[in-house]
Amino acid sequence: MADHHQLVPLIKPADADEDEANSLLRRIRRTNARLASLDVFRGLSVLLMIFVDYAGPLFPLVAHSPWNGVSLADFVMPYFLFIVGVSLALAYKRVTNRLQATCKALQRTAGLFLFGVLLQGGYFHGTTSLTFGVDIESIRCLGILQRISVGYMVAALCEIWLTSRKEGESTFFKGYYLHGCFAFALAAIYLGLLYGLYVPDWQFRAPDSTSSSLLDNDHIFYKVKCGVRGDLGPACNSARMIDRRILGLNHLYRKPAYKNLEVCTGSDNFQVLKDAPPWCHAPFDPEGILSSFPAAITSIIGLHYGHVLVRLESHQGCLFHWLLFSVPLFCAGLILNYLGMPLNKSLYSMSYMLLTSASAGITLSVLYIVVDIYGYRRLTYVLEWMGIHSLSLFILVSSNLAVIFIQGFYWVSPENNIVHWIISLVRR
Repeated sequence: MADHHQLVPLIKPADADEDEANSLLRRIRRTNARLASLDVFRGLSVLLMIFVDYAGPLFPLVAHSPWNGVSLADFVMPYFLFIVGVSLALAYKRVTNRLQATCKALQRTAGLFLFGVLLQGGYFHGTTSLTFGVDIESIRCLGILQRISVGYMVAALCEIWLTSRKEGESTFFKGYYLHGCFAFALAAIYLGLLYGLYVPDWQFRAPDSTSSSLLDNDHIFYKVKCGVRGDLGPACNSARMIDRRILGLNHLYRKPAYKNLEVCTGSDNFQVLKDAPPWCHAPFDPEGILSSFPAAITSIIGLHYGHVLVRLESHQGCLFHWLLFSVPLFCAGLILNYLGMPLNKSLYSMSYMLLTSASAGITLSVLYIVVDIYGYRRLTYVLEWMGIHSLSLFILVSSNLAVIFIQGFYWVSPENNIVHWIISLVRR
């Protein structure tokens, strides 16, 4: 106890109550130590990503929802963005030099963004061709890591420049009110552009799927009739128009989830019908420019959960504030869905943003109880390890290097490998 009393004057007057001093010491140790439950949460998100990536084509129920609605896969991206916000609140508890912190945050953002372009822009072509390289004219500009980098940048800049650094419990909400104002501004811009922009008719050229030739004359011109404002369908939404005009169709994702809609594929979930609506043949980026606005709000919400952890010393206080915030967000998401703003991952609709952010908060609360309060870390050791090495695992999965490595070991002939064996076993 002598060591404790030597530290107490740095925080409280010398005559502070012993229990209160010990409580303050526990708070300091907890906020300075690595939060195990956050690593477990990150590892769980990585595990979900791996599962839905490889099980999604075999089990459509866990794959991304084609358009409106949510499935298991649709929670992965918001979880990563939420975790980014929580992590930054812990990392930027004390900022002594805002310019230096800003430069480091922008450097990390740029590195993560460029790394995402390399990985998801098509450098590794897949497990069948075993080739690599990028066609600059058709490289995908946006993607998962790029979206995470945007969320990281927005949350970091909010924490560095829009936070009041005054100490004291009374500044818990007052010190972060500018974060809320900025989040509302992002939401207003998103809603204004999504519902206010006029989307005219548009046309595009796509390769003829029935032809094996790559000549220019083996392309088909499609025309999509729109002439609407505020449409939330896959054909005429303003998010698609913004990406098409700024990035270009060649730089968008070529296998959007809406191609699995029955109107596009019929009973065949692998090939778009030749007589399907024109927009079924067009690329669309679910990590597009406009949808990045509400995605960044998810990281700002994560900041709030991190602030609770930094400011409050008791486990009960943290859990109470987290649930007090999560439940209204979840209900607000459901209400917006019933009022006509559907849950939609591709557009990152406001209802989707609120519901998935609340789900992330509830998940963090459960893991916090299990891992950090009750200390059941042996049960979650694998997830914690995956969370600490999440970027490395993402690289192995998104580039297919892990699958290529496993597929390289075969018996007698290349077809007799573990990957092909698992796929054939599941499809029976």
